[in-house]
Amino acid sequence: MNIQTTRITELLGIKYPIIQGGMAWIAEHTLASAVSNAGGLGLIAGGSAPIDYLREQIRLTKEAVGSKPFGVNIMLMSPNAEDLAQLVIDEKVPVVTTGAGNPGKFMAAWKEAGIKVIPVIPSVALAKRMERAGADAVVAEGTESGGHIGENTTMCLVPQVADAVSIPVIAAGGIADGRGIAASFMLGAEGVQLGTRFLAAEECQIHPTYKQLVIDAKDTDSIVTGRTTGHPCRNVKTKFSKKLASGEMNGTLTPDEFEKITLGSLRKAVQDGNLEEGSFLCGAIAGLVKKTEPAKDMIEEMFTQAQEILSR
Repeated sequence: MNIQTTRITELLGIKYPIIQGGMAWIAEHTLASAVSNAGGLGLIAGGSAPIDYLREQIRLTKEAVGSKPFGVNIMLMSPNAEDLAQLVIDEKVPVVTTGAGNPGKFMAAWKEAGIKVIPVIPSVALAKRMERAGADAVVAEGTESGGHIGENTTMCLVPQVADAVSIPVIAAGGIADGRGIAASFMLGAEGVQLGTRFLAAEECQIHPTYKQLVIDAKDTDSIVTGRTTGHPCRNVKTKFSKKLASGEMNGTLTPDEFEKITLGSLRKAVQDGNLEEGSFLCGAIAGLVKKTEPAKDMIEEMFTQAQEILSR
């Protein structure tokens, strides 16, 4: 089994079937272009970022990667989702991944513009809907991943999605080395999406405090907050995230108060390394991330390891 020739590498025109997660406030042009130049697919995070800023990020990435593909992640619940949907067409972005919602209403325009569309999904039902809507592939993301999460684990979700749709499936959540990649392929995936491992990439521009938290994290150092708001989110355990979790549990934090306290908390983590008020989003696999290194080294090492395992 050669995992470097899959429907994902063919669809996206990449060397390795790996996508870097479109992490809000984190995934910008330096990280995206490093991953694309290393043979994967780098993503720029749309989030709620201003359109002018994103246009600049897209152009800087194009400059850095030349003819290599890259993508933009669009959070469909962002207030500026409509503008983002148009921006990727105007800027001729080759790939769009989507989260937090149904991209159905933008699909026809994107397809007409030649954009490959890959929604991130937490369930079989949504995977099937996305296939019917015209998605080129789906990212089946388990609850192990950092940031906003569903309930199903990667190990349970990926094979069920792979059975349910005929388009290629990309596994995400809890993957940080070649063993995780090999396991994903065994479950029926034809590619992987990684976020947490890339937080430790030399090219990732997060605050040094954030990077160190990820590198120092052990297997028990992630915590989910926001369940009471309907938007559960996996973070690194800090005083702040533990305070949020206990406030939710004992009822001293209402969903409205929770939303107020956490507003802007990701930016505070990424840009300021603010341990008192920052949400350091991170997957449950952070315990495997031990050092900073170039994205290229990470990707080559992981795929060499995965290929060796699968060739046994």
